[in-house]
Amino acid sequence: MIRVADLARGDERERIDAFVDAAPGATPFHRTGWLLAGAAGCGQKAHYLLAERGDGMIAGLLPLSEIRSPLFGAAMVSTGFGVDGGVLGEGGDELAEAAWNLAQSAGIASVELRGGRAPTGWATDAGSYLGFVRPIAADDEAELKAIPRKQRAEVRKALANALTVEIGADARMQAEHYRIYAESVRNLGTPVFPARLFREAMARLDADILTVRHRGRAVASVLNLYAGGVVYPYWGGGTHEARGLRANDLMYFALMRHARTRGCHSFDFGRSKVGTGAAAFKKNWGFEGRPLTYASRSVDGPRAINPLNPRYAMMIAMWKRLPVWAARLVGPPIARGLG
Repeated sequence: MIRVADLARGDERERIDAFVDAAPGATPFHRTGWLLAGAAGCGQKAHYLLAERGDGMIAGLLPLSEIRSPLFGAAMVSTGFGVDGGVLGEGGDELAEAAWNLAQSAGIASVELRGGRAPTGWATDAGSYLGFVRPIAADDEAELKAIPRKQRAEVRKALANALTVEIGADARMQAEHYRIYAESVRNLGTPVFPARLFREAMARLDADILTVRHRGRAVASVLNLYAGGVVYPYWGGGTHEARGLRANDLMYFALMRHARTRGCHSFDFGRSKVGTGAAAFKKNWGFEGRPLTYASRSVDGPRAINPLNPRYAMMIAMWKRLPVWAARLVGPPIARGLG
């Protein structure tokens, strides 16, 4: 039986998260905390479709964010603001069909699934994005040896600089992180997400922040998620000063060390578009890109939100010239519709 979960019930959320914790292929983006953080932080509706056996046990599920944007259109996305999602467990085709029906009943003409087995008959894209995951080494020296020679030299230089690392989750560190993140994505020409999305994710998930300082001032920072023995450095960035200090190099190496002490076995460097500088950067760290398969079904074609699309080139160039304060003011209303 397929039904829509009642996320207002604490016992329902607990059942879902227990299933996610035990399911192969699960990610933080399948947990109720992620979907509810997106709903609270960006004003989008959260839905969970459950495939249940006759005895009421969950056999499979599909988390969905109902994304609506005047600029980018509307879609049901699994999962919104995440890089993974899709059907988890059994009943894939049935759950996908239920997602399509739910979207149609809400007046939405597109469903996007990021990961999981592609439903029968749906359009698939396995050539746009790469995922980067590798094991965390046993100690710092082994970690350095796992990094290719050129990047290893940069990490050693970073370790020799007058930089310090702080890890925490309090309001001060969250504010510092958001300041740095906003400046970093402005420099890339990307709208910054609402600060509340970050606060909600920190409150609802296993997460922390790692910040690199130079002479006491924060110059690089990353918000990290943890699930199933994997660390996900998810929202990160650095100031203009960070590049010369190699603060980002220290940031990721220090996170590998920190994740090891937490018992993590793998480092998920996230996704990057094929052929981009971000993908090359991760390869330089010794990560091999793995094609990610996304599936979609739509009436008029999927939403056009690819930042490499030439139609966005002028918009991105203009965004890079915005003062950071302006990017933080006008960015969130745009970013919350990206999903």
